[in-house]
Amino acid sequence: MRRREFITLIGGATAARPLAARAQQAGTPVIGFLDGQSFDPHLMTAFREGLKEVGYIEGRTVVIYFRSADGQTDRLVTLAGDIVGRRVGVIVTTGGGAAALAAYATTTTIPIVFISGVDPVTSGLVMSLNRPGSNATGVYIFQQVLEEKRLALLRGLVPAAELIAVLLNPTNANFQAQLRGVQDAARDLGQQVSILSASSERDIDAAFATVIQSRAGALLVGSDPFFDNERDQVVELVRRHAIPAIYEGREFVMAGGLASYGTSLANAYRQAGVYAGRVLGGEKAADLPVVQPTRFEFVINLKTAKALGLDVPPGLSASADEIIE
Repeated sequence: MRRREFITLIGGATAARPLAARAQQAGTPVIGFLDGQSFDPHLMTAFREGLKEVGYIEGRTVVIYFRSADGQTDRLVTLAGDIVGRRVGVIVTTGGGAAALAAYATTTTIPIVFISGVDPVTSGLVMSLNRPGSNATGVYIFQQVLEEKRLALLRGLVPAAELIAVLLNPTNANFQAQLRGVQDAARDLGQQVSILSASSERDIDAAFATVIQSRAGALLVGSDPFFDNERDQVVELVRRHAIPAIYEGREFVMAGGLASYGTSLANAYRQAGVYAGRVLGGEKAADLPVVQPTRFEFVINLKTAKALGLDVPPGLSASADEIIE
């Protein structure tokens, strides 16, 4: 389903090219949208809602020019150059910190609004979170610091699991921090964990074969744009092998996953839309503080829990922000 939707979106992006050219001639502002992975229709709806909040409606008062690397990070600089050549008013980047860095390496004048889990200060995108001082600002979701909490919640959901498998992407800039967080939490909880790595579709299949072979009682899927991009494959493998799993976002739970804990990606996209509109309205990226999440969502799918034969403890149900039945 996601691939068909992706093809539809790319088709729309291709059709938008002459529209973007006409829009520039007519004075309609143009947004360049660079995704390091594949476009998610649900999240793009949230982005458009953010734009609408500040008076911009795609196709009427603004044109969006889309480019996607589909997980091939080596294409990002070329794609960013293509967007810059379109003389856009602002560039929005999603799908990982690499997209933001590629855009930043390509232009120091066109404003950039990013959604990234990579620290924008240490990566050099901004001087500080409160005063970016550059042509970039956006939303810093810092999902990598939440793996410890996810492990604790998963243990609460599946207390009988002697071994919990943890799936991480070794190419993620936050990999070492994620690994340390999981290992520290496992030690504190007295929980045995098995660390598995995946950065391709083939790797995911191999990782799940290891999960089954090791008879892991549960699975933690680490925060990473690649796993989000491969959401359908991951959730289907989890369902097929009846493995209790926890993820970073509610989108996984909506697709049939057991539980999630993390920041709201939909809200991050909405905020990016608001910021993109404010920049088009004349505000400077250098003066717009980088937005950080103020709350985290714990979501449980009771239907999935029932299918797995799990009784969700009342305490966890009461602490959940959303219950899907």
